Amino acid sequence: MRYEAEGGDPANAGLQHARVFLEPVKSKHPWITYSDLWILAGVVAVQEMGGPEIEFKAGRTDFVDDSRLPPRGRLPDGAQGAEHIRFVFGRMGFSDQEIVALSGAHNLGRCHNDRSGFHGAWVQNPTRFSNTYFRLMLSEDWKEKTLDNGVRQFFYYDEDLEQELMMLPTDLALLHDEHFRPWVELYAKDRERFFADFAKVFAKLIELGIQRDEEGRITNSDNVNGGYHSAPKKSGEPGKPKEAGDGEAEPLSKENQHFRARL
Repeated sequence: MRYEAEGGDPANAGLQHARVFLEPVKSKHPWITYSDLWILAGVVAVQEMGGPEIEFKAGRTDFVDDSRLPPRGRLPDGAQGAEHIRFVFGRMGFSDQEIVALSGAHNLGRCHNDRSGFHGAWVQNPTRFSNTYFRLMLSEDWKEKTLDNGVRQFFYYDEDLEQELMMLPTDLALLHDEHFRPWVELYAKDRERFFADFAKVFAKLIELGIQRDEEGRITNSDNVNGGYHSAPKKSGEPGKPKEAGDGEAEPLSKENQHFRARL
């Protein structure tokens, strides 16, 4: 995320605001890596908003350049269907059950026109972690609409609260797939089961690509060769890494040079 190839990916639009929000924490505790800080923030946020406690293991070092970043086009596209979701997350080793559990993160937050292109919140209280996302998906009559920007999504108008809620095509695709739907139904009626399964799959997600020994120490080559390397502080201004002066632009490039020699 510190480099343009990932942080500037249109599929990650909007995350720059979260990264900038955490910059005061990085300034106060410069020893922590961005890799650990950003993941820890997500774990704490879920718990503080009433969600389950998720196991967090520290120790991730920061990349010193963008040479190993994956190509674009590998992230989920909310405009697609069930097979797209299964392809993206199946490639990362997630089962159908785990994919549905992860989708439950849509209990939190909302979409913005100027970021993802979609607009609106999934649930009435988007700062409280719950299984409402699944319950609403099953109980309400979701109608299709096309936004002014040409993006297609679904909506339901809550007359009691005078509030319009939305679902993405990928959300409702969970209902129409015979393997996904049973898990939607289970999580809609069993909040505790959803919380338990979400905690497990989110912990799995944040450990992807990490190799640890029996004592929990990371054995990836960057950690072995370079130790626990905390990248220099990013810009405090929101924007894509290149626009905000980060990535391999100043000041990161010079400060990363001597770390590169250790890897």
